[in-house]
Amino acid sequence: MNTKLALSLLAGSLSLAAPVFATEIVVIVSPKNPATRMFSEQASQFFLGKSSLFTPIERNDSPLRNEFYQKVLGKDATQVKAVWSKLVFTGKGSAPKEYNSDAEVKKAVAADPVAIGYIDKAHVDDTVKVILTVP
Repeated sequence: MNTKLALSLLAGSLSLAAPVFATEIVVIVSPKNPATRMFSEQASQFFLGKSSLFTPIERNDSPLRNEFYQKVLGKDATQVKAVWSKLVFTGKGSAPKEYNSDAEVKKAVAADPVAIGYIDKAHVDDTVKVILTVP
């Protein structure tokens, strides 16, 4: 067996053995909220301050937040911070409250019928309602 083939087989077998850890992000609201479904484009409106129908609840700086920004907002953390800085400076909005964990986001969203947040799907329970699963 040549070296190239052996390395190729080894790499292939290692990739099959390596576990895949993928976080599935969901957008959540209170069960008291009548919303049942939302598109990514709609969710981005709330997290970029373009609509006040929902009050966004954020995660503190985390890989989950960065992934959410990329997939749903099409922006990075610096760009989102700039959007909110402008809204706050011009008096057109207040920056979202930030929490340290999915549990804290979930608790804040559950307590406020107009709040909207995002968490890892693994942390969903009956205290919140999923209205969007981020692809």
